[in-house]
Amino acid sequence: MSPKPLGDRKGVRDFDPGRDSRDVHRIWREVGWIDRDQEELMDIFLGSTSTALVGTIDDSAETLCIASPGTMRLFDTDLSMSAVTGVTTSMLGRRQGLALRTTAELVAREADLGLALSGLGMFEQGFYNLLGFGTCGYEHWMRLDPSHLQVPGNRPERLPVRLSLDDAGEIHECRLSRMKRHGSCCLLAPETTKAEMRWGKNPIGLGFRDEDGVLTHHFWMCSRDPEHGPFHVQWMVYRNREQLLELLWLISNLREQVDLVEMGEPPGVQLQDLVSQPIKTWRLSRKMKLDQGALAIAYFQFRMLDLPACVSVTRLPGVKDLSFNLALNDPITALLEERGGWMGVAGEYVVTLGEESSVRHGSKEGLPCLRTTVNAFTRLWMGTLKASSLAVTDRLEAPLELLERLDQAFASVPSPRPDWDF
Repeated sequence: MSPKPLGDRKGVRDFDPGRDSRDVHRIWREVGWIDRDQEELMDIFLGSTSTALVGTIDDSAETLCIASPGTMRLFDTDLSMSAVTGVTTSMLGRRQGLALRTTAELVAREADLGLALSGLGMFEQGFYNLLGFGTCGYEHWMRLDPSHLQVPGNRPERLPVRLSLDDAGEIHECRLSRMKRHGSCCLLAPETTKAEMRWGKNPIGLGFRDEDGVLTHHFWMCSRDPEHGPFHVQWMVYRNREQLLELLWLISNLREQVDLVEMGEPPGVQLQDLVSQPIKTWRLSRKMKLDQGALAIAYFQFRMLDLPACVSVTRLPGVKDLSFNLALNDPITALLEERGGWMGVAGEYVVTLGEESSVRHGSKEGLPCLRTTVNAFTRLWMGTLKASSLAVTDRLEAPLELLERLDQAFASVPSPRPDWDF
């Protein structure tokens, strides 16, 4: 009896803890996400998911795709978001199309739930573009000697509080209530913070409480060498400028023993302003193990799931009478077999942008036409890049006059900063 073709042996289904836990633990061990003694940590992380799917070969899980509920603040509105927090494939399942097919179904399931956006942290540029995701703006990471931090203002007189894994619930609430700017993301399930706190080696958290004992601002960091570092700040959250400076003072206090701290640049701040001799230090340390300086890399990607919900929150003060036809392509449609639900957002639309914005199906005679993908249109709408720039590097076409008007309309929209790694 001849074996069945491989295509007949593959499938996508819901993750079943009773049937699949052993297989998905193996997948994460094979890709290096966990060690054998961290399987409980993975199970905590799985508890935060809104959708979890497995891609199978002979009904054995060889791909795991998971998403967690969240929000993203855009144009002063918190939109519902699906955070794709893991796409992993075993060594056996590579190059079989399992990850692409399973992730496409995951995104569609999240859209069926009514979520407006989907976002993820990519392992490499190109793969998720096939699912309609567009690259977000650059994230800046600073590596600095804490003795080089020059924090303005007076050194805080009060002592911080030490935080531990037992404070996970309070820490999660503090992250949710932090200062939010354009693009700020939140993952809503407390399990996400609980798992992330346990992920790094030698974790430590320091922060401050208000007069009522509520944790208002803190940072959480880890290090493989807790004696001298480098220390990696996993997150730093605060509600105002004064709290940010207080946390930076705490980091500068590590100067006597710690050689290097790595941290993401806070949104809206150019951290180099507070670093002494940044260029000389970078020049002298760039060939050393503990090199210092800044790294800029774009690793977040997002895509619209609900076009009307996204466009309706767009606020462009001073913009009037900006309407155009939109011919939108969505590459995910080709990856979704006929299903009774969401099949992408491809189609023809009439878009109106301004202080009040809207979109409707169809076309209107006499309006200019923007032809693009959901990837590029999401990037334009979020403020990642101007229309004229996307016309050069992405799939976006429009008459020159429309490109110029779109550039002017989005000129005041800052590049989105998620400020929450996932």
